[in-house]
Amino acid sequence: MDIKLGFGTVPKAQYVFVSREGDACWYSLSEDGKQVPIYEKALTGVITGIECNKSVETQYGSTYKTDLAILAPTPCIIRSGNSSYFSKSLLLSLDALTVEQLRNPLTIAVSPGEKTVVFCSIYDPATYRVVDFSWGGHKEIDLQALEQRVSAKIETIASQTQTAQVSTSKNTEIRAMMMAQIDKYLAQLNWTPEMGRKYLQQNYAKTSRRQLNDAELLDFTFRVIEMAGVQTALSIAS
Repeated sequence: MDIKLGFGTVPKAQYVFVSREGDACWYSLSEDGKQVPIYEKALTGVITGIECNKSVETQYGSTYKTDLAILAPTPCIIRSGNSSYFSKSLLLSLDALTVEQLRNPLTIAVSPGEKTVVFCSIYDPATYRVVDFSWGGHKEIDLQALEQRVSAKIETIASQTQTAQVSTSKNTEIRAMMMAQIDKYLAQLNWTPEMGRKYLQQNYAKTSRRQLNDAELLDFTFRVIEMAGVQTALSIAS
């Protein structure tokens, strides 16, 4: 995601509330707290988290909500009543998806039902296919168990993503250390950039150290250290 420098809006998630008001099925809030209808029927992004059965204080008292966090492209949180038709159809759709499918961008779509009812459908934006699930018996579903299954899947993805980010960061740090070692010993060898490129082409079919994979970079590091050590030994012997 590109980061825009300079003045701008406060970088915080935008709340999107599910409620049927005329032709709109959801809305956001302006800075002065007024409802701003959202007439678009779909929001596409990557799901980053979910919080079910969340206690929220409203002007009408305490109530329970389902918050779905989605990056689209700025962070949004879709908030709906935890036992509403929207939340149930959202959770049933998410439950029908695999962990691998949940890693990809998804389209959250709203559609009006009778009176104030709003339903949720999830589409694959690459294939335009809707996620199929069984709505029959939705009144008797074990909502708590459904929430736990969906939350567990999304938490698994978040945990794996965080682990991958840490691993990538560590790998970048290690590669930087090896690059520094190579620079040090190439200076001892008095290699020119052209000599380095020629060596890489002959031994790895690459023209730059940055093109080497981790195994190749490690091998190159050991070779340079060995060559520098041999040169040092020869200098001492002479």
